[in-house]
Parts: sequence; C-alpha cells; structure tokens
Amino acid sequence: MGRKIRSIAPTLLIVVISMATIISLARSFRRPICSTSSLTSKHLNKSRICPLWSPSFFRCLPPPHRTTLLRHRHSPPLTSVNRLRASLSSATIPSTMSTVSDDNPLLKNFDFPPFDSIDASHVRPGMRALLKKLDSDLVELEKTVEPSWPKLVEPLEKMMDRLTVVWGAVNHLKAVKDTPELRSAIEEIQPEKVEFDLKLGQSKPLYNAFKAIRESKDWDGLSDAQKRIVESSIKEAVLAGVSLEDSKREEFNKIEQELTKLSRKFDENVLDATKKFEKLITDKKEIEGLPATALGLAAQTASSKGHENATAENGPWMITLDAPSFTSVMQHAKNRALREEIYRAYVTRASSGELDNTPVIEQILKLRLEKAKLLGYNNYAEVSMATKMATASKAEELLEKLRSASWNAAVQDMEDLRQFSKSQGAPEANELTNWDTTFWSERLRESKYEINEEELRPYFSLPKVMDGLFSLVKMLFGIDVEPADGLAPVWNADVRFYRIKDSSGKPISFFYFDPYSRPAEKRGGAWMDEVVARSRVLSDDKTSVRLPIAHMVCNQMPPVGDKPSLMTFREVETVFHEFGHALQHMLTKQDEGLVAGIRGIEWDAVELPSQFMENWCYHRDTLMSIAKHYETGETLPEEIYQKLLAARTFRAGSLSLRQLKFATVDLELHSKYIPGGSESIYDVDRRVSEKTQVIPPLPEDRFLCSFSHIFAGGYAAGYYSYKWAEVLSADAFSAFEDAGLHDDKAVKETGHRFRETILALGGGKDPLTVFVEFRGREPSPEPLLRHNGLLQTAA
Repeated sequence: MGRKIRSIAPTLLIVVISMATIISLARSFRRPICSTSSLTSKHLNKSRICPLWSPSFFRCLPPPHRTTLLRHRHSPPLTSVNRLRASLSSATIPSTMSTVSDDNPLLKNFDFPPFDSIDASHVRPGMRALLKKLDSDLVELEKTVEPSWPKLVEPLEKMMDRLTVVWGAVNHLKAVKDTPELRSAIEEIQPEKVEFDLKLGQSKPLYNAFKAIRESKDWDGLSDAQKRIVESSIKEAVLAGVSLEDSKREEFNKIEQELTKLSRKFDENVLDATKKFEKLITDKKEIEGLPATALGLAAQTASSKGHENATAENGPWMITLDAPSFTSVMQHAKNRALREEIYRAYVTRASSGELDNTPVIEQILKLRLEKAKLLGYNNYAEVSMATKMATASKAEELLEKLRSASWNAAVQDMEDLRQFSKSQGAPEANELTNWDTTFWSERLRESKYEINEEELRPYFSLPKVMDGLFSLVKMLFGIDVEPADGLAPVWNADVRFYRIKDSSGKPISFFYFDPYSRPAEKRGGAWMDEVVARSRVLSDDKTSVRLPIAHMVCNQMPPVGDKPSLMTFREVETVFHEFGHALQHMLTKQDEGLVAGIRGIEWDAVELPSQFMENWCYHRDTLMSIAKHYETGETLPEEIYQKLLAARTFRAGSLSLRQLKFATVDLELHSKYIPGGSESIYDVDRRVSEKTQVIPPLPEDRFLCSFSHIFAGGYAAGYYSYKWAEVLSADAFSAFEDAGLHDDKAVKETGHRFRETILALGGGKDPLTVFVEFRGREPSPEPLLRHNGLLQTAA
C-alpha cells in the first residue's frame, strides 16, 4: 500500500498540471433552475451548493424550523442607511420598468430586492412585463449592434442584469419561502423566460458582432477580462445552438424547455418527499442514546405538528428526514431497528408514487444526450467539459488515482469498526451494514479521540462562530464585517444582513445570511448565490461601480428553547465553506460585470475559496476564537483542540471514497450510460459502488432520486469538481503553512496576496493563471494527500 500511495503523487501532479493545456470558459447557472445554455447562462449567477461529503451524506441537508435568538439587534442609524442607499442606488430596476405597474414590487425601483413584499401574484404580470421590455430591447440591439464594447457588450450586460436581478429574486424566494402558488406561477412563466433566453442565446447578429470584435484590429487593445467575455460569448452561443439549422434549432429549443421543467420537478419531488416522512415516538426506550439536543429538537418538532405538550424529557418525539433529526438517529440511536427504518426511508426518498424521480432522471439523461448529439458531441459529459478546466478523461484519471489511494484505507476503516463493535459486544459486529457504520464510527471516534460531537455543541454557538469568522477575514483580507439589519428587506425574521467595509471604512459589498431550516418552505442544503454583481456599467453617477450583494443560506440546528443555535463542528465547517464562496463574489475587484466575482469562473475551479476557508476551522487561533461555551464563556480546552486535530483524518479513506462514488457515477451517467439500454441507472450506481463502497448499497437504494446536484443543480458531469478544486484549495492553504501559521505578519501578507488574486480577479482570467499568480507555481496534489493523511500512511 505504501508503494501505491507514494507512486500516485507524481501521476496526480501530471494530471493537475495538465489543466494548463485544457483551460476553457465557464458557464454559470442559477440553481435550482436548469441551464438554458444561452448567452445569458454564463452571466447569470450560480448557487454554490455544499458537497455531499459527510460520513452519512447529510452535511448539506436541512434542520427543522425554530425562531432564532439572532434577531435584528443592530439596526443601523437612519443616516447610515441613507448613505448606504446613496452608494448602492445603482442596484435597481431601471425606471423604464417602474412605469409598467405601480403595485408590482418586481417592477419598481429598489436598492435591494423587496423580498418582504414579493408574492406569487406578482410573478406572472411582473415577469411578462419584463420579458416584453427585454424582447423589445433585444430587437433594437440587433438592429443597431456594432462590433464594439459600447455598442454590444455594455447594452447586453444592462439587458441581462435586469433579468438576473428579478428572476433571481423570484427563484430565491422559491428556495427559501416555497408555496404552491409560487411554484405554480414559476411553472407557468418559466417557458416564456426560457424562450427569451434561447432567443438571446441564438441571436446571430450578436454572435457575429462578437466574432467581429475578436477578428478586429482592436482585439489586442482589450483587457484580459474583455477578451474572456468575447471568447466565452462565442463559445456559449455555439453551445446554445446558434449554428444549428432551423429544424435542429427548433428541436434543441424544445429539449431546453423540457429539461428546465424536469429539473424543477426533480427538485420539488425531493423537497416534498423529505417533508412527507414523519415518525412519532412515545416510548423513550426507542430513542435511547439520542443526546439532549436531539431530544429537544424532536419534541419541538412534535409540538409544531400538534403535540403541544411535548417535552424533551417525556415526549412525544417526532423523527424526520431533516438533517439534524436524521443525523442524530444515525449517529446516536442505540435502537438498531430505528436506524434501519430511518436509513431505508432516507435512501428511498422520491423513488415511488407521484414523487418518483426515476422517470424524471431517465428523461433528463435522454434529453441531455440528444442535446449533445445535436451540438456535435458524443455525450453530455463532453458538452459539460467544453466550459471547464478538465476533460472527461483527465477528470476520470484524477478520480481513479484518488480512489486507488483511498480504497485500502477504507477497507481498514471498516475492519476497525468490526473489531471495535465486537469488543463492545455488538451482536451485529460480524455483519455491519449501512445503518451501522455511522453509529459505530461515532462510538469509535469517541473512544479513540475521546471526542463526543454532541458534547462539543455548547462550544460552538452561532453568534460566536460568526464573530470568529469575521475576525479571521479581517486579519486575512483587511475587511470589516458589520451588521446592517434594517437596511434591506428580508424574507424571514431570522435572516441577518451585513455590510463589508475595506480598511478605509468604505462599504464594498453586502450579504444576507439565512442560517436555519424551515422544512415546510425551505429547500434543504447549504448554498451561496449572488443578488447583484459588481459592475462598472451598472453604476450610477454617485459611484464608480455597483457594489456586489450575496446571500448565504444554511440549514443547521436551530435554537431550542432559550438556547442559541448550538452547532456541530461539521456545521461550523459548512458556514466557513459557504462564506468562502461569498467572499469571492464580494471581494472581487473586477469591474467588468459579466466576469466579476463568481461569474465566468470555470466550474471545476469555483470550489477553491470555499474549501480553502474550511482549513481555518483547524487553525488554533481561529478555532479558539469561536469555541466559547455559550453559558460560561470558557474556551475549548487545549487537549480537546489537539484531539480535533488528530481526528481530522479519521476514516479519511471512507469519506474520500464516498465523494469519489458521487463523482464517478455522475460521469458514468453522462458519458457511458445509454438511455433505454440494457443497463438501468441503478445498475450503473451499483457497478460504480463495487469499486467505491466497501459495504455495497441496499438493493432498493435509490440515492440517485435525491441527487439534486446533478439533476436539479449545475453539477451534471461536474461533481468531480469538488475533488479537482480540492487539489487547488489544499495547495493554496499550504502557502499559509509555508509562510508560518504562527507568524501573523506572514499570514497577513499571504492573505493579501490571496485576496488580490483568487478573490479579486473573478472570471477575468483563467483559473490556472490566477492560481500561479498567487502560488508562484502550478498546483501540486501533495498538500491534499498530506491533509488527508495519505502521505503519512505512505511513509
């Protein structure tokens, strides 16, 4: 095994260095809406959804609703509000739209989206008025377009920004405040929106104008960012079908419309199936082992479902498939039969009856293949890779090298579990199965490192975690994050609003933070998305650029009773992860709005800042700044911190294999699977599992039916991106290790360099060039292998 692990490092290095030869331009999509592959698609923002990398793939799933103690306690004074509104007034819907309706908030001028006043009744008339105006604008632009920046790119950016802001607000509300009425309105208006996207994406006058710019004598005078915009616009137009003959273009457009509907249906089925499952327990013996926080949450859930007298001590208790409930059962319930029941319910979500996603998946894969063939590609993976750093073969090569490095370690992980459970007298020790591994892993971790994750919760209260996170980014990047509650309308009382200032005290960006689950209305997972992007063109007379705004959404343990939200360490990592995405959007210095912030960055590089930020959860000074007992103020004991560090690579092989399984089955389905052939989607899943799961999945496992990343998100033939970017992020963090994590001056200098490159340049340069500007060399896989403990094993 040692030889195997040592030998993969140079091979991996070759794989990663080969990125330099296959750089391509990225599209970005707003989740949960499926890509329309139009000219608009690369400019619209995309949500960063959390990877499925926890031991039981529930890191990014939702906890239940609870009103939080994090109220809007720090509303800024009126004078501050007025000053900020003056600096942000460019983030508005143009006045030409405000005349359409005096009552529709979607069509009024606003500084920030009126999330508190938008409802389903506004969507149809508002979107139709907007689309009508944009269609007219497009017709006029096609008549007057010239191959120059002011006559092509600038009016195009203004046009698309209106759609991005309004449609983005509507779909954001669907994700966080879903109602049947809103679903119906979006379902009705979406074909009209997709139709406009396709018309824009297939505009030959605009396509020809972009090509003329590239071929003109002025080409060499354009900035790197401007050249990226032109080149990606040409590529996107081709991928949108601009070059297809009329009959094939009509077929292509029908496919795009249907894919949009299917992705929305998939997402809704997962949400509804998750909400549908409830198990009421009245006998406390059935939930023996569950910690006090889980019992309190289960009683609170039961109370919200009509059992008003439910208490943590006496019940009744309601178990659901929301993450905190599900995770607690799988990790702590001694009742093996209960674990089995909940596990089987989870892995079969959205796989039967009216909510069955099986036919939805099959039709999505069929249509994606048809789309690829129309565009001249062999499969959909090739379409996806056309705008990524990697090629399918290079992605597969990386995944296989990591798999071979992880397999023996994962086999040993399972043997350790068997031996440990046997030593504890577990009757199932010799036949551990899927609903046992998480439970016994937690027991082994507690025994080996004397760490009980539930006992750590009191040290990680959300207010302290956020304070520590904000202190970290102040040290690294020279920014101040301060509450700005009351400045912008919000969609729920638990949502916080913040402004970010640079070292001079000048506001440079803003963001919303929605931390808790509301399972009746809010999509599961954790994600970041843009509200508006930084832009020179969309600034007003008062500012040189429009300031970026983001929102960050999590689904973590809500407050219970009078306790604040007490987080697991994994939930802390999730917050850091999503804030990394938000920082890349908010700290951009790119003034070309079409490639500012997270826009235009290759999908397989976009996880770099998010995964980079997770490393700081293990940095001593950072962790000690956030790990304060919520009642006593006591700092996390040093010996526990050292145990957290030691436990960082616990079951690293198993966790790596799980991610590799998701990535591999994704590529298999989009490159080798033949819709309607002899092999079903579940046959593919089981075949991949033979090499990526030590314990095979259940015969009835239907995890694919809830794999929203690839069927309702932007990760189709792209889930490998998490591992690809992990190489980059681990190497980026190693720059701080090389500088000396205990040397504040060196850390600040390195942080400044990270901000000025990775966070500042957006999609204006290809990601390999940006990485080299920061690191001084091309990426190496050695830090990733070291962080995962594999190099130590090899030695």
